[in-house]
Amino acid sequence: MKRKLNGILLLDKPVGLSSNEALQIVKKLFNANKAGHTGSLDPGASGMLPICFGEATKFSQFLLEANKHYLVTGKLGETTASGDAENEIIETREVKGITTKSFEKILPQFRGKISQIPPMYSAIKHKGQPLYKLARQGIEVERAPREINVYKLELLSFNDKLAEFEIYCSKGSYVRTLIVDIGEALGCGAHVVALRRLAAGPYQAKQMVPMDKLKELAKTGDYKEMDKFLLPIESMLVGMPDAVLTDDMAYYVSLGQAILISGAPTSGWVQLKNKKGKFLGVGEVMLDGKVSPRKMVRS
Repeated sequence: MKRKLNGILLLDKPVGLSSNEALQIVKKLFNANKAGHTGSLDPGASGMLPICFGEATKFSQFLLEANKHYLVTGKLGETTASGDAENEIIETREVKGITTKSFEKILPQFRGKISQIPPMYSAIKHKGQPLYKLARQGIEVERAPREINVYKLELLSFNDKLAEFEIYCSKGSYVRTLIVDIGEALGCGAHVVALRRLAAGPYQAKQMVPMDKLKELAKTGDYKEMDKFLLPIESMLVGMPDAVLTDDMAYYVSLGQAILISGAPTSGWVQLKNKKGKFLGVGEVMLDGKVSPRKMVRS
């Protein structure tokens, strides 16, 4: 019988697995009845892949909208159709006279708010079809540019055509596209050869759990030890203010009714908790000042 779990696992996804493949393995290891991942990582990428179990899946949008932190290595002089090493090299150019000073000159244009055209090799849909499926058929369609925010972009090292960067960016950012564009700005082209996500929203690298560790524990059948890695649902809502409900308020909210909460913020999202501090869900403050329940945890 499948287990009913609620919580978040910060998986350190290994290279070689798609996000969905990693999800299915973890779901089976935990013997969980319901699970989903937030913020896909390409098969060639490693690092933080948040896995939401049970009721936590309702709140995944808050992680999807969170900022991300990456370490990425780009190889200069070679371009691929996908912008990474998953596809064969389609063009080779000479890398000559490029130094760390060359990067210093061009990197400022990629910091802050910038416009980025999503790659064809992405999960964005065009008339119901994911772009990557069209790309594999050799079809290219026009993509609207998106505004993203690159909060940090630093060159960590440059040696033998390989450039390593640290990037901290907003949701919807395509790191592959950033490296491709940097390569074009340098005049030699580039593609990603290594990508690792270190953080997502409030979650940091030290909280990640390796897949091998989970497999070891699963062999023993000790679910108690495995479950210790699960973080509470509200851990993804850091920074969202609390609204404390009386028992009567909690009852009406459970029925889907909007209520007035003394001391609640005047706008935005709030965490709904009972007097004992138990997380009940999230609500949104309406124009009339009432808090309307949006996503609630089923007990």
